[in-house]
Amino acid sequence: MLAGSAFRRALCEAAPNLSKRFFSCQSRSLYGSSSHSAHFPSYRHAFAKDFREARRTTNLSLLSCRRTFRTSTKLRDAVKEVENTIKKSSRSPETSSNAVAYWLLASAASVFGIVVFGGLTRLTESGLSITEWRPVTGSLPPMSDADWESEFAKYRASPEFLVLNSRMTLDEFKSIYWMEWIHRIWGRFVGLSFVLPMAYFLARRQVSKPMIPKLFGIAGLIGFQGFLGWWMVKSGLKDDFLSPDKKPGRDVPRVSQYRLAAHLGTAFVAYLSMLWCGLEILRTNKLVHKLTVDQASAQLFTLRNPALKTFKLSVALLLGLTFTTAMSGALVAGLDAGLIYNEFPYMGLGLTPPRSELFDPFYSRDPTGQNKDLYWRNFLENPSLVQLDHRILATSTFTAVMGLFAYAKYNTSMKAFLPVAAKKGVHGVVGFVWLQVILGISTLIYMIPIPLASAHQAGALALLTWTTVLGSRIWYPRYAAQVLSRKIASKQGGTAYSFPGIEKVKPNHGQTETVQGTPVLQAGVSAAAAAVGSLLLASSVENGRKEESKVRKVQLKEDQMEFLRRQRCGIIVPAVKGI
Repeated sequence: MLAGSAFRRALCEAAPNLSKRFFSCQSRSLYGSSSHSAHFPSYRHAFAKDFREARRTTNLSLLSCRRTFRTSTKLRDAVKEVENTIKKSSRSPETSSNAVAYWLLASAASVFGIVVFGGLTRLTESGLSITEWRPVTGSLPPMSDADWESEFAKYRASPEFLVLNSRMTLDEFKSIYWMEWIHRIWGRFVGLSFVLPMAYFLARRQVSKPMIPKLFGIAGLIGFQGFLGWWMVKSGLKDDFLSPDKKPGRDVPRVSQYRLAAHLGTAFVAYLSMLWCGLEILRTNKLVHKLTVDQASAQLFTLRNPALKTFKLSVALLLGLTFTTAMSGALVAGLDAGLIYNEFPYMGLGLTPPRSELFDPFYSRDPTGQNKDLYWRNFLENPSLVQLDHRILATSTFTAVMGLFAYAKYNTSMKAFLPVAAKKGVHGVVGFVWLQVILGISTLIYMIPIPLASAHQAGALALLTWTTVLGSRIWYPRYAAQVLSRKIASKQGGTAYSFPGIEKVKPNHGQTETVQGTPVLQAGVSAAAAAVGSLLLASSVENGRKEESKVRKVQLKEDQMEFLRRQRCGIIVPAVKGI
């Protein structure tokens, strides 16, 4: 605003003299030949000659020419200021605003809701009630009795009505129609509530450059999810199960379990992406803007501890295992495999059904008759084996979570170096995995009641959510560290600061090194104390001296903080730089 007002004011002052003569005078005064400076060493004399030349060639008064010189200088400065303002405003900010994070988390909550509601739509067998896909015109429900009769006539021609619901009345049809219609409208709302605010935040320059492609990727996932939804419904409108060469195991109209898993998996990925990006923005802004440099340095230093490497890998594998278990649950739902073997932990007379039932040649579709696809088709299409797979994966997930909990609670290194927020995150994961196991077993024993089955699906997403939150608390924020290092460098007027990791800092005690022509002590007293404290701490951990370990841990943190402060001030230079 200031640049714009200055530009307009200078333009108004220059307006009366914007003519050929003005530009002639301006060119002589501002961009005169170098001969002026050669004959007149004084800047004042050079301008005096310009004034006389301007008066002789343009017949302007001395006062008018001076005003012209002054106005042209103001105009040039205003133009430069406006150009700098435009360049600065057109550049993406270093960090996204918190409003973007809150919008992403709200969008994730909306996706969480539609996933649970989609499960209810499937459990009530409402998904095939709308037999057409009209993204725009289908947004309006039937408005009259004639419209309802038209929609009901389309449903009466579908395989689901002919085989399962031939006695359904119009009022019963309306109940399942409204379920599917709300689900589709909610999906459109998710798309619009993401794309429109995203365009606003991008136009207002509130999104950092690394976050822009992530937002476009999530928007693409949402659009692809809508297509997958109709692709899934379309598979349930086919009547191929009535043909002689029907697909093995397909004796009633139902959607493809593969397409159901793809539809649910894409929704999970979009949800977790929104959640992770929102948490990443909040964490970056906290490190860069809210915490002091010492506090942010301490957090970054802790997260680069090599002792956390195994824990980070375990959390990543746990997230993948939980996601795989949820996708196997989608296969169970698509095949109605939860309606058999409604007991736990046994399946019939043993822990598993007979091998002949698990690998039945009935599900093979190899045209050569050699059953080359026997195993993988049974794994994905045999209800008995699909339920067994889900049980094994669920038990493995539960065991992995309890193992992670024991590792975080009883391992000496984890007790010493794992952040407090991460310890709380582990407790949250343990609570959700217990809840999910109880819901899963109850749903199976009571033969898939709708409330329990819907809660079980919501529990899977809640467990994924908390595992993602745990990962965000222990992952090293590289971009936040880069922004913070540039912030420190801009204040000190030096090069970008590198946050060291424990294994990266190797001070050369007692020696000096020249940095930009200035001898600096490469290792000070604080660095030596930090090194000695690290060695003593490692020794106490190995010998199991818990009381001494606590004291040395406090001393180590103090020494590390002092080391970081001295390094930022240029007293200590790391031998191997970090990021």
